[in-house]
Amino acid sequence: MSEQELVLSVRHVTSGYRDRGLFRRGPYQEVLRDVTFDVRHGEILGLVGESGTGKSTLARTILGIVKPDQGQVIHYTKRPQMIFQDPYSALNPAYSVEWTLEEPLRVYGKYDAPERKRRVREMLDRVGLPEECLAAKPAELSGGQRQRVSIAAALIQRPRFLIADEPVSALDVTIQAQILDLLRTLRRELDLSYLFISHDLNVVYQLCDRVLVMKEGRIVEQGTVDDIFDHPKDDYTRQLLAAAE
Repeated sequence: MSEQELVLSVRHVTSGYRDRGLFRRGPYQEVLRDVTFDVRHGEILGLVGESGTGKSTLARTILGIVKPDQGQVIHYTKRPQMIFQDPYSALNPAYSVEWTLEEPLRVYGKYDAPERKRRVREMLDRVGLPEECLAAKPAELSGGQRQRVSIAAALIQRPRFLIADEPVSALDVTIQAQILDLLRTLRRELDLSYLFISHDLNVVYQLCDRVLVMKEGRIVEQGTVDDIFDHPKDDYTRQLLAAAE
């Protein structure tokens, strides 16, 4: 596959840590082990596995927050942005929605004030929020509205690739469906790619094109949604699917 068809390549990434004792460091604890996969242009790639299996560490490694001990992460487009599980903790409670969305544009100094405000209003409209929300602070918004603001904040600098870490797990079922529809619409309108991290296999089945299955820091299986859900090859994948029934 050519580089033009990819937004990200992860190649043989291994990562871990050592506990720090008072007088010496503990043994090496491996978190990611020889992880290799690609994210293709325009796709939604799901990442599933039990809690503590290394999914969030992989996300932080892709973002550059964690440096791998071995292997490499190759970005073919602008660095990805993150949509978090809990939008309330991801948004600064002291500032308005307008400030939250405008601040990254101000920091990087790309646009004058009128253009910043135009882009903020355009993005607010894209995520389905009225202009009245601009003056609101996070505590004054519903959970679904906060997640829409979080998505707008991730998109305000026009990335082509987003990492969504359990973005609907804190929402009720009705709001979940609305946010999933929004993510689909944004992919189509803005030509986005996603790495979608979730423990909810039903959500992954609805949204994703391909799936990675992670166990104890390793990718044990990957394939299309139909391959993984209808013809799983690994025992661990079968266990996850059985538990979700």
